Amino acid sequence: MATYKHFFFNSIANSEKFKAPPMMGAKPQIPKRNRITHSEKHLQQFNIIWETKKQLEIQREAEQIPTKEGTYLSFTSSVDHDLITKSLEDLRKGIRLLNIKEIVGENDHTSVRATVYIPKGKEGAFMGKIKAYRDNNNTSVVFQDQQDHNLITEEINKLGNNIHLKTIKDVNKKGIVQTKATISLPVGQEDYFIAETQRLFPEGKVIISPHNADLVNSIEDVGQALLESFWMDNIELIPDGYSKWCEVWLNINTKQNIERQQIEQFLTLIGNIDIEAKYHANGLEVIIFPERAVLLIKANRDQLIELILQSDLLAEFRACQEPAGFWVNESAVEQQGWVEDVLRRVEIIDTSVKICLLDSGVNNGHQLLKPLIDDHNTLTVTAAWGTDDHYRERGGHGTLMAGIAGYGHLEQLLTSSGNIILTHKICSVKILPRPGQEETPTELWGNVTAQAIARSEIQNPNIFLIYCLSITAKEGINMGRPSSWSGAIDNLAFGEGQNQRLIIISGGNIKDEELWQNYPESNYVTSIQNPAQSWNALIIGAYTEKTIVQNRDFREHLPIANQGELSPYSSTSIMWEKKWPSRPDVVFEGGNLLKAPDGSIFSHEDLELLSTSKTFGIKPFDTINATSAAVAQAAWFTAKIAFQYPNAWPETVRGLVIHSADWNPMMLNQIQAQQGNRKSFRNLLRTFGYGIPNLERALYSQESAFTFISQEHIQPFNFKKDSRTDTETNEIHFFNLPWPSELLLEMGETPVTFKVTLSYFIEPGAGEMGWKDKYRYGSHGLRFDVNNVGEKEDDFRKRVNKAAREEDEEIYTNAGASRWVVGKDNRSNGSVHSDYWKGTAADLSTCHYIAVYPIVGWWRERKHLGKVETSTRYSLIISLETPNQEIELYTTVKNMVEIPIEINNTLREP
Repeated sequence: MATYKHFFFNSIANSEKFKAPPMMGAKPQIPKRNRITHSEKHLQQFNIIWETKKQLEIQREAEQIPTKEGTYLSFTSSVDHDLITKSLEDLRKGIRLLNIKEIVGENDHTSVRATVYIPKGKEGAFMGKIKAYRDNNNTSVVFQDQQDHNLITEEINKLGNNIHLKTIKDVNKKGIVQTKATISLPVGQEDYFIAETQRLFPEGKVIISPHNADLVNSIEDVGQALLESFWMDNIELIPDGYSKWCEVWLNINTKQNIERQQIEQFLTLIGNIDIEAKYHANGLEVIIFPERAVLLIKANRDQLIELILQSDLLAEFRACQEPAGFWVNESAVEQQGWVEDVLRRVEIIDTSVKICLLDSGVNNGHQLLKPLIDDHNTLTVTAAWGTDDHYRERGGHGTLMAGIAGYGHLEQLLTSSGNIILTHKICSVKILPRPGQEETPTELWGNVTAQAIARSEIQNPNIFLIYCLSITAKEGINMGRPSSWSGAIDNLAFGEGQNQRLIIISGGNIKDEELWQNYPESNYVTSIQNPAQSWNALIIGAYTEKTIVQNRDFREHLPIANQGELSPYSSTSIMWEKKWPSRPDVVFEGGNLLKAPDGSIFSHEDLELLSTSKTFGIKPFDTINATSAAVAQAAWFTAKIAFQYPNAWPETVRGLVIHSADWNPMMLNQIQAQQGNRKSFRNLLRTFGYGIPNLERALYSQESAFTFISQEHIQPFNFKKDSRTDTETNEIHFFNLPWPSELLLEMGETPVTFKVTLSYFIEPGAGEMGWKDKYRYGSHGLRFDVNNVGEKEDDFRKRVNKAAREEDEEIYTNAGASRWVVGKDNRSNGSVHSDYWKGTAADLSTCHYIAVYPIVGWWRERKHLGKVETSTRYSLIISLETPNQEIELYTTVKNMVEIPIEINNTLREP
């Protein structure tokens, strides 16, 4: 699927109506073939396939072993050439394209392999296409000047040799009228026909196009699909000789709503061949997409092969994520082999992005960390603390954080075979004293954080630094009220409005078995920890996908959380006062816990994340869990965005993380969130934030899903005219987006999702007095609004901006409030606001006017501090998405943006 960079604007302009031309794109690379020999080769391959299938069915029937009805075929392209995969599918005949895989060979040369399902009775479909390619030409002759149709017909039919004209018509191409004829041309007559046509009609252009030429020429080989055809990961991960949890993707019929019946049939089938399916407390673990269902099964190679022989529903197999315990429990020698495999595949990119870990220090002698962090970037706030990782646990803490912050999902990298591109590096500043040394007083936590940040910036000038803090405290939390530490972090992030910083903080953990016994209710009443009350930082909570323990000794144990639910370690802000921001902002994987038959609860390596151990001289791998693991992943995620968009502000990077996130069905079910029930969505936000970020969505737009990003400056307040004592709001920004209105109207009832995220940093209120009221804590606030369906530009301006109205003109201002899923009240706290609504394309065709406007803050109220006329920044992120991937939203907007357009992005109050 093609991806594109997001649209970045310095100013947003009025759009003109424009309909995009069809996408041209690069032509596929297809080798030239000898039609006769190439056709005969494939026909022979098909004959072998069908004869082999027939013999297998006879054998299995004699042994009374079930056999599937249809056939799985594997089509492969030539090396470094394309395969015309779209022509492999014929839905009318039930022929389905199941999967496509790129095969990397010697010297990185690649070919394409596609797996196709052929229903019983349709075995001759592809042979018919090959024979048509071999035996018939569909030849077009285009005449540059209009000709007499009767003359053309007469001359063509005189040629003999079974050559005859089929159709003839006039076409208008860019105002030039031409004549186009289609001729039936037998194989072997090509040279004769070209010579005679050019003699008779010198102005004609001959294009010989055999039936199905692109498809057949693109196929190098065809055969029955083997297990490797279905296995989408590294084939070395196919479980050979032992059973292993795997994902099975089924090709199901969701259009006719028979998917549940098909899944039940599949479960019966796998039961007959002793394959285990994964169940959780609420039943079967299954995820259903359009035309696909995903289940977890425990099987070995032989069982998977037998499944291919019996089931007509297969689309692909994937390796289930390998539990971290697999590597942790290997010997030192075996672990070292994995390390060396990673290092062979590492590619270091020149980068100006670094993650700065504010933690317990990092042991950068670890082989996997050497490419990421040198001695100059292992720093400390106090020399007596040292720079090494002193954390008492065997794996350390800062070193474990570094592995995930640097590499992301190590388990996935270890089980893959591709290159590993490092697009950012690591800096470590130790902010904790060693055991036995004097603890840092509570009132100095903010000061220590500031010193750590200063040291990293002195060491790394002109570097985009992302600060990652997983050290939290239970002290200083008061129903979400800011603390001196969180206030210091807000001040550091704001950076005097010019040197803004991106700071990421973990929400804090539950590490109490008594509380775990009451999961998840205990999580709902356990507060996010200090300094995660921060308004400007990106706050990270934890969910979990980890529910599988490989060791059979634990087969009677159950995971505390079901797949996709809140991690048992993660705290929430449900009990906070409503006026304070919802925390966390988003969630990443934080691991799970096991409950034994006797009721005891404990951790297990398989339910944690693999990373780099501080004791690398003994064993290079260990595991990490909870919101520490989650915030390290978040740091890696944000670094990818910062590398992709080097001109993005910290506000923008934070906004893209949140904008890309969504809740999975398990989260919605766990909180029982229902659209229209604002309280349930408030609890959802205060438990999971905006959900799980999606890296692909954060980094790229797609043809059917585009994202606008506008980085703007605004002056929220001003003194009234001829006064230095009376203040007022100063300006509203009004955006008229380049919007694909005509295309959206044509799409009609097609569903679309419209999402808006507004991200900015506030300057925290000076002193504890300012923390008693949300308006006084924040220097300013910003809000957004969007015009309603059918609401004209002028009416929208008047609704959101009183200064745009006539004197005493009354405007109804609440229209359209219910369309937003999160809701205005739920999204309005803090310094990042995100919401979305789903509707029809036709409805959204007119909704392209957006206003960003200020609300009161201490800059305006406390004018003696001299901040009334301060300008500040914000980032506005808007996206539009449709599930129909054939719709060219991105190209339509791109063509509009490339047309010179009138700038009109702000309105100022008089």
